[in-house]
Amino acid sequence: IWPVAQADYDDWLAAHPGADADWLGRIEFKPEAGKFALLPGADGELAGVILGLGETPDMWAYGGLSTALPTGRYRIDGSLDGAAATGAGIAWALGSYRFGRYRDAGEARASLCLPDGADGAAVGRVVKGTFLARDLINTPASDLGPEELAEAALALAGEAGGQGEVIVGDDLLARNYPAIHAVGRASDRAPRLVDFSWGEADAPKLTLVGKGVCFDSGGLDLKPASGMLKMKKDMGGAAAVLGLASMVMAAALPVRLRVLIPAVENAVSGTAYRPGDILDTRKGLTVEVGNTDAEGRIVLCDALAEAAGESPALIVDLATLTGAARVALGPDLPAYFTDGDSLSHALLRCARAEADPLWRLPLYDPYAERLKSKVADLNNVSDGPFAGAVTAALFLKAFVPEPENWLHIDTYGWNDKDRPGRPAGGEALAIRALYAMIAERFNP
Repeated sequence: IWPVAQADYDDWLAAHPGADADWLGRIEFKPEAGKFALLPGADGELAGVILGLGETPDMWAYGGLSTALPTGRYRIDGSLDGAAATGAGIAWALGSYRFGRYRDAGEARASLCLPDGADGAAVGRVVKGTFLARDLINTPASDLGPEELAEAALALAGEAGGQGEVIVGDDLLARNYPAIHAVGRASDRAPRLVDFSWGEADAPKLTLVGKGVCFDSGGLDLKPASGMLKMKKDMGGAAAVLGLASMVMAAALPVRLRVLIPAVENAVSGTAYRPGDILDTRKGLTVEVGNTDAEGRIVLCDALAEAAGESPALIVDLATLTGAARVALGPDLPAYFTDGDSLSHALLRCARAEADPLWRLPLYDPYAERLKSKVADLNNVSDGPFAGAVTAALFLKAFVPEPENWLHIDTYGWNDKDRPGRPAGGEALAIRALYAMIAERFNP
């Protein structure tokens, strides 16, 4: 494979005179990002592939090749710097993903030799973590309820030598996680809190919190049928956290990692929590339920209060939390919130470097007025339709005493359509950027 940027195409043609240049002229090839052409040899066999990188080289140019090229084993000709070589390997591998639990999804036909200069360990970490998250999100709620999600989390921890526990059902009340219990009690699959730790006890504390709503019917504020079609992905935050945790543990970063996942199903039954109910929380704040379909922030508030109790160096939560964030930024650009400016700058720098985009939205404190309740400390929804992602983040902020050391990621967790390296279905948005930032922060 010859990767060629648009500005270098004429030079490449000059270095490959004769049949290759003639052929590319005949098919009117242009080196746009991700476009490729097969180059025939004199014997009719495939001699090579020219791959367009476009005006600005992009790792995703390699993302569609594993499924588009003829069967075979390929290598990249020419020198790439370490970051570009690693990115090419990651994009190629991520494009080979298949979800084959319920049917034979086939295999990618083309494989790639690890490019010279690539960090093979980094490629492996990203692929394992991303595939884990994708598999979990793509599994329907019939086969991935709170119990199965908890089992997947503990299995991951066990593989790496971590230890954890799961607090189930009424034990949540006994151990003061009333908000998680309230959201999940209507399902015949008991709510639970997954809590596992890994790493040296005296290392800097990193705590990851993931929203694990395995299916969201909306509760008594029932979603329309169209609104439920993708709700198996409402545990996408938990899946992304597990993918990120997998990467942290595989790299043996010098941290004390803790993972907290409130795993529930937001169902409808006679025991369902209701609009107008007043819920207790682990922090002691009371919450009036303005809408049972804003359940994610309710389960997260108990987990965040628990996380904050240890005063970790960094808390990161990931959640498929609001449609408002998608309206503002679309499906491919997760919103993030923090009061830590240096933390934000580091994350944005890593997001650009990893081609894993994020966009900061403000924790605009005056909007906290919109969450006031006349009968409780907070309402779980604001008093109007505006700034829904901001007010959701402000709700969570009330449970984090040091918001400058806290990152909240409001993610979609899904690819609506196939793109190079990113097939339609569950997606672990933001975990490459987060991993790079964490590695830089704790392992400089």
